[in-house]
Amino acid sequence: YAHLPERFPPQKRIPDADIPSPDTKLRILAESIATLQQAGYLYIGMDHFALPDDELAIAQREGSLYRNFQGYSTHAGTDLLAFGMSAIAMVGPTYSQNIKDLDTWGATLESGHLPVERGLRLSDEDLLRRHIITRLICDFSLDFAALNRQFGLDFRQHFAASLPALEAMASDGLLHMDAHTLTVTPQGRLLIRHICMAFDAYLAQKPVHYSRVI
Repeated sequence: YAHLPERFPPQKRIPDADIPSPDTKLRILAESIATLQQAGYLYIGMDHFALPDDELAIAQREGSLYRNFQGYSTHAGTDLLAFGMSAIAMVGPTYSQNIKDLDTWGATLESGHLPVERGLRLSDEDLLRRHIITRLICDFSLDFAALNRQFGLDFRQHFAASLPALEAMASDGLLHMDAHTLTVTPQGRLLIRHICMAFDAYLAQKPVHYSRVI
């Protein structure tokens, strides 16, 4: 549930006192995970579960699991096309979003044009950070040497600004980090969105409204 009353006015009817506290939300999540695991499901991550013989669970064990803005997938690198109002496309190193207003969307199509409202082409830095965040939420670990070879960088030097936040999360028991790897702990899996924020270069650049992580 994303509580964004600035964007969704009906949410303003919900009293703040009725919204569970962060501690309560974490307890609900932990109890839900335990209940589903007792029923034979595996916690894939980011609120997703699968049986051990499901293709998502197999892909995670094999290290080929992928995630896009639609959720977890076994089809890494697949382009996503946008159909309908407000739909989002992901094609190669680009994202685009269709017009949100029905009349404008329809009129644009009728005029023979794609109803695209805005788009973004990812830079090399964007692609690097997207890869790191994707591997974190799919594998819950990073291999620094592999990243150095793939992208031609020194991980600790390139992400020096992120290290204090990562070290603080390590002190809180959310992850283990040494000279070679970063591994998310079982507790950290519950807060993987928070861990990924250490690699998000855009969070502090402009005042965008996001739902609370917890």
